[in-house]
Amino acid sequence: MTFKAPDYYQLDELYSDEELLVRSSVRKFVEERALPLLPACFEEGRFPRELIGEMAELGLLGANLEGYGCAGIGPVAYGLALQELERGDSGLRSFVSVQGSLGMYAIYAHGTEEQKSRWLPELAAGKKIVCFGLTEPDFGSNPSGLQTRADTAGDEYILNGNKMWITNGSIADVAVIWAQCDGEISGFLVESGTPGFSSTTQKGKWSLRTSDTAELHLEDCRIPSDCRLPKTTGLKAPLMCLNQARYGIAWGAVGAAMACYSEALDYAGSRVQFGSPISSYQLVQQKLVDMLSAITASQLRCQRLGRLKESGAVRPQQISLAKRDNVAMALECARNTRDVLGANGIMEEYQCGRHMRNLESVKTYEGTHDIHTLILGNDITGISAFGEGG
Repeated sequence: MTFKAPDYYQLDELYSDEELLVRSSVRKFVEERALPLLPACFEEGRFPRELIGEMAELGLLGANLEGYGCAGIGPVAYGLALQELERGDSGLRSFVSVQGSLGMYAIYAHGTEEQKSRWLPELAAGKKIVCFGLTEPDFGSNPSGLQTRADTAGDEYILNGNKMWITNGSIADVAVIWAQCDGEISGFLVESGTPGFSSTTQKGKWSLRTSDTAELHLEDCRIPSDCRLPKTTGLKAPLMCLNQARYGIAWGAVGAAMACYSEALDYAGSRVQFGSPISSYQLVQQKLVDMLSAITASQLRCQRLGRLKESGAVRPQQISLAKRDNVAMALECARNTRDVLGANGIMEEYQCGRHMRNLESVKTYEGTHDIHTLILGNDITGISAFGEGG
């Protein structure tokens, strides 16, 4: 089926030539290189590592960062790039998000010049891979309670703990590990191969199967003192990174919804039942209209959010609203598309089932739907509903 991008409110008129060029380049990459591989990768539970070099050549790794070999594109162009990647698969966008918005951004925003010069050029070129170790088996939505520790031992730190659900964890050359140190949360760079540091690939996933996901283990793992990210004292530092990633997810979810809507519209026009294409029936038209309406609202939300980020005026709560609502919207579009396709909707030759399964995870990570609801509730009422009594 030929992808037809919905643009009911003619939003393309609001994008610059550079932004449209970025989108066009990534759209072509997804069409010609990624989509032919993704169904098999999903079936095999394998991340398509062969695409890393091509994504690096497109400038997608750390694309919104300045210098160090990074493309330095604006927030809207970056969002459009992630939209197109997730139109292919959430796992593809997750890799780019974790590489750039979490791992590289942590080094860029919180590292020393030596750390940035050492790691960022190779990460931008795809020669090295980074992961972001914040979530733990018992601490996901509440990162302030993380149990991983970093104890001072002369000119070294000794790290102990476990991290869970870590994207890129099995293939990373370096991990950004968040740990309790001297009563505060701090970030550390731990290279693969460091004694006491290991990873276990998480098997049995029925969602995000094209994404590398691992558990990280730190057992008396010794690292030099210059591996600490010096500007990471307190929870604010990892949350700054999460806001970068959540912004990209808001755009990416729109891409997944667009893929599903296009598939539903195309299928409904060619599938004949009772002597007519099913697109001629009222209930199918209602599903298509609901999808288009929801996608259009999310496109407008992303465009405005991007301009706010561009001007430096965006607030974390505004990003939470976009991540929360756009992912929920995309998941509903995927479910409606599966419904329009009937039995064919569960077959791997169609995209909607893959997107539907992926989006169940996207709704959970980088802050669950409910956590973002509480963030927004706190913002609009001034009353926190987190923790005891909340």
